[in-house]
Amino acid sequence: MSIEQEVEVLKNIPLFANIDPSRLKLMAFASERLIFKEGKELFHQGDAGDAAYIFIEGEADVIVDTDDGPLVVASFGKNDFVGEIAILCDVPRTATVKATSELITLKITKELFFNMVMDFPEMGVEVMRVLAHRIDHTTSQLTEARNVLAEKAG
Repeated sequence: MSIEQEVEVLKNIPLFANIDPSRLKLMAFASERLIFKEGKELFHQGDAGDAAYIFIEGEADVIVDTDDGPLVVASFGKNDFVGEIAILCDVPRTATVKATSELITLKITKELFFNMVMDFPEMGVEVMRVLAHRIDHTTSQLTEARNVLAEKAG
């Protein structure tokens, strides 16, 4: 895949939709293109967060370790963005991400990510929107699970 094709992919991701194509070209050039085979982990829960990943092709599951074993909490695919929480908050990875098919990604390092957010405040706003949407979705899932447990107990 050429730099121009990677720029086209980046333009389709809401996070980068309003960024000048020349900046996206720089970002694509500065990013590392990685291919993960099915079953391969991008990162593991508890690892240090050094980068985020943009999915160009393929899919992956987000898995959280629980007392009852691993739990798939989300699935992501083309044009999705994962791993930003650990680089934004400087905390260990909150989940494991594992490829469920061959997965082609762009690895965005912490330094590159922060440079892009500093240069393009609208990207920071979009990151907040994406994270807020994920929190809303998670809250809905937790409420639903709590209601199911209450019904079983009652």
